[in-house]
Amino acid sequence: MAKLSSSRQKALLRKYSSNIKIFLTLVSIAVIVLTLPKQAKFSYDIEKGRIWHQKDLLSPYSFAILKTQDEIINDQKAALISASVIYQYNNGLDEKQLTDFKNDFELKWPGLGLKDQLKPACYKYCSDLLGTIYNKGIINSIPKNKQNTDNFKITILNNNIGTDLNRRDVFTQEEAIAFSKNGLEKVTAFNNQPVLALLVEHLQPNLLFDNKLTSRLEKEAIDNLSTTRGMVQKGDVIIAKGSIVSDEVYQKLQSFKQAFEDNAKIKGDRFLVLLGQFLLVGIAMTLLMVFLYLFRRDIFNDNRLVSLILLVVTALLFTLSMAIKFQLPNLYFIPYCIVPIIIRILFDTRLALNIHLLVVMIAGFFVPNSFEFAFIEITAGMVSIYSIKNLHRREQFLISALIITFIYFLSFLGISLIKEGNFSNIDWMDFLPFVVSVLLTLLAYPLIYIFEKVFSLTSDITLIELTNTNAPLLREMAFTAPGTFQHSLQVANLAENAIYSIGGNALLVRAGALYHDIGKLENPLYFIENQASGFNPHDKLSYQESAQIIIRHVRKGVEMAKKANLPEIVIDFIRTHHGDTRVDYFYQSFLKNFPETIVDENTFRYPGPVPFSREAGVLMLADSVEAASRSLKEPDEHSISSLVDRIVQYKLDQHQLKDSNITLKDIETIKTIFKRMLMSIYHVRIDY
Repeated sequence: MAKLSSSRQKALLRKYSSNIKIFLTLVSIAVIVLTLPKQAKFSYDIEKGRIWHQKDLLSPYSFAILKTQDEIINDQKAALISASVIYQYNNGLDEKQLTDFKNDFELKWPGLGLKDQLKPACYKYCSDLLGTIYNKGIINSIPKNKQNTDNFKITILNNNIGTDLNRRDVFTQEEAIAFSKNGLEKVTAFNNQPVLALLVEHLQPNLLFDNKLTSRLEKEAIDNLSTTRGMVQKGDVIIAKGSIVSDEVYQKLQSFKQAFEDNAKIKGDRFLVLLGQFLLVGIAMTLLMVFLYLFRRDIFNDNRLVSLILLVVTALLFTLSMAIKFQLPNLYFIPYCIVPIIIRILFDTRLALNIHLLVVMIAGFFVPNSFEFAFIEITAGMVSIYSIKNLHRREQFLISALIITFIYFLSFLGISLIKEGNFSNIDWMDFLPFVVSVLLTLLAYPLIYIFEKVFSLTSDITLIELTNTNAPLLREMAFTAPGTFQHSLQVANLAENAIYSIGGNALLVRAGALYHDIGKLENPLYFIENQASGFNPHDKLSYQESAQIIIRHVRKGVEMAKKANLPEIVIDFIRTHHGDTRVDYFYQSFLKNFPETIVDENTFRYPGPVPFSREAGVLMLADSVEAASRSLKEPDEHSISSLVDRIVQYKLDQHQLKDSNITLKDIETIKTIFKRMLMSIYHVRIDY
């Protein structure tokens, strides 16, 4: 009943496959559209230094010209400098210090080293000096933003009554000490170090910096700054056709863009914006489906793979929408190159490039400076695809990341030079988002692993792991069936070189070749390549039994592969490497020895199916040629060439390559490669 239910489910899925595909596409479009910002898009791309090729741009309404970021920063600095610094008057400190000075003067007079008759005059002079200093005031500190100047406004609060002064009107601690020293130097009789030390001991700040009130005043000064300078009136020419977008014009265009977007938020029809977004995203997703239908029908017919592609595309565009919604400081933080990398590794180069172009086109409608964005991300995406065209080592991910970073840098530098016209004005910190984007792109590695497990896919990364000869099954084969292991290695080399020449997945065919004979591990001695002692166990068996043991290695190989969790795409090589051919040696031997006995030919025939991919077809030919070449007693150029031609022709006559999409031209290329490699293996010298 369980099998019947499963069959019904599969039948229903096949029956409604097109409906499911349409549903998945519509869901993807809906998620993208519903999360995008709903406001009208500014019609022009603004690039500083470019010539304005469009018609004269007239202002449809009056708007204020926004200040540049540098102007705002300069205004803020000026506001901070002009803002008054608040000091609280420490009431009573000066009287206390004068009283303390009188007491200390009496106690320390004997140690001051002056004549007694000078005592009244010295005390009066020093106390008057202290009074002068305290009347002027001593501040305890100066804010950091005012330390490079002594010409700024201060406000002294005494019982909440403010008095505005200039910083020069009061003393700092150092200035009060210097004033005291200069005062003593004017009266030679009092001028000595003990007197100065006594004065300095009683110089304490009586004006205390109020950081809280000062910060509040500075904030108010900054908040009250205008972010605009001047107006563009309705009907004014913002820029004329043929003009260069100068700094001044660029700022007007940016101001117009801001005014347009603010106006669109208030007056724009959200339904029409939604309709426009639906049309644009719908066109892009439809083009993707058309591409799959025309060029990758295998993917188009598999809703599992279609859903994976739509998930990747939708996830990135959803991330972009959230970044816009939550006002990410820079949209280049998003790892746009992660999509082409994932699609390239899981599928192929053409599909990766096509999807990346569509994603960038959609994103370009919702990011600032669409042309600049499109150029940077398309070039980076193309480089990311090209850099992992043949993925054979894990470190290629890091190499690819470095190359992408370099291309980002060149693009950033080129666009910055166009905008600024010199190196000194380039803000190199603006390149930081690109570096972060590349680092996030490395998340493709774990994501690919997740997608492989969830969607039952096999990437080149998995194939690299499988082709490691230390993999469990291959290591077992090397010890248990060393002849079969060596045969598999030779087949892998032959097949890999052939598929590389005619076009195909060389890594896949190598993995298939290494595992195609693992079923021989059940009874390794029944296969001639493992019979080192000269004993042949087939001598004790009937021809039918021997044929069944040989044939069973295919079925057993499939079982072992499934138990070891090998990918289905690799298991297909095990199923098809003999197609539905006969075990001719035992079949012909039976006919020769029992000519009058009627026999079921299927007893001597492999179950199939025949190869249904270029890679599987090449593996079948490489397997048969390599095995047959071992029977050559004196291999030379002629015998090897005849052997290859005979084996390949036999497979063609048996219709074993009818579903493998291999052309006659490919066949000739394959034969040439097999002959050259076999002659190299057997050290045959070619006659010239």
